[in-house]
Amino acid sequence: MVRLPLTPAEVERGQRLGALLRRARGERSMLDTALDAGVSPETLRKIESGRVATPAFPTIAAIADVLGLSLDEVWAEINQSDGEAEPSGSGRTARERLAS
Repeated sequence: MVRLPLTPAEVERGQRLGALLRRARGERSMLDTALDAGVSPETLRKIESGRVATPAFPTIAAIADVLGLSLDEVWAEINQSDGEAEPSGSGRTARERLAS
C-alpha cells in the first residue's frame, strides 16, 4: 500500500497533537505512559515528536485516556487553527463530518 504524502495541514495537526501529549504527560516517563496505554515507547516518541502525524484513532484514544485527556480536548487542540471547524449553524456534528 502506498501512502500519499501528508499535507501541510496534516503535518501541523500532528505537531500540535505531539505538543499536547508532551504537555499532558508532564513529568511522567514516556516508558510508563506508553506501557499504560498499550503502545510501544517508540510509537509514543514518534507521535510526540510529530514524526507520526496521523496515528490510528485507537492509539490516540488509549494515550489520551492514560493522560486524562478527553477526546474532545484532543480534537479541539489539534484542529484549532487550520479551518477545520464547521461554520456555526451548519447543523453538522463532528461525528457527521467524520462519517462523510
